[in-house]
Amino acid sequence: MMLLIRPYAALFRIRIVNSIQYRAAALAGVVTQFAWGFMLILAFLAFYRSNPDAFPMTMQQTVSYIWMQQVFLFLFMLWFFDNSIFASIENGEIAYDLVRPMDLYSRWFTTTIANRIAGAALRCIPVLAVGFILPEPFRIVLPGSFVQLAAFVLSLALSVGVVVSFAMLIYISAFYTINSQGVRLLAAVAGDFLAGGTIPIPFFPDNIRRVVELLPFGSMQNVPLLIFSGTLYGTDMLRSLALQAFWVVALIFIGQMWMIRTTKRVITQGG
Repeated sequence: MMLLIRPYAALFRIRIVNSIQYRAAALAGVVTQFAWGFMLILAFLAFYRSNPDAFPMTMQQTVSYIWMQQVFLFLFMLWFFDNSIFASIENGEIAYDLVRPMDLYSRWFTTTIANRIAGAALRCIPVLAVGFILPEPFRIVLPGSFVQLAAFVLSLALSVGVVVSFAMLIYISAFYTINSQGVRLLAAVAGDFLAGGTIPIPFFPDNIRRVVELLPFGSMQNVPLLIFSGTLYGTDMLRSLALQAFWVVALIFIGQMWMIRTTKRVITQGG
């Protein structure tokens, strides 16, 4: 078992080390995240001041949701892909990957997780540090109990699993297109909105919200951020965690089956 895991663990470490070298880009990203976070909070603050009782979340819960969204943005964002994977498919270099003694799906899954963790690690500390020292109502508020915090950590891990396994489907779809830009753009725009990236899912109309919560998108950033902010708790929280686990297993299974079927029919330039 260890011999099977060791190559992927080594690949994971290499990707982490390579990704954390881009500190200047990370600093620029942090500045952008602060600007975007403050802009969203100020926009919501204007709505709350006009009618504070008309919203499904309190202002403090919404603020915590927005800041934690920025803290773990690299783990959640559906518009972040590994361009080298798309390039290898489009220019034919995928042929080299197919003859390597590593499962292609597991290799891509490992590198995608490593890229996201490295990106989040470089950016999360500054946003957290500032978020905790801001005055109310702009401050991040910690979960009210250890159980809630533990559920958040578990949900965060499951969320990453759902996001990465969904990204794997986008990678595989590139085998069937001449250019992957269209599929990537559609997945990024529609997926990010349905996952609660623009506005939290509880703000959706009830009929739409119930459907979205059952889709894979509702098991991405929505669940861990609602748990952290105290909006999701009790049996509803346990039900959401179970749904997240279901989508991780289901999407990985679908992705692996699709990858096996696809790689059996791959034709590269030159035959």
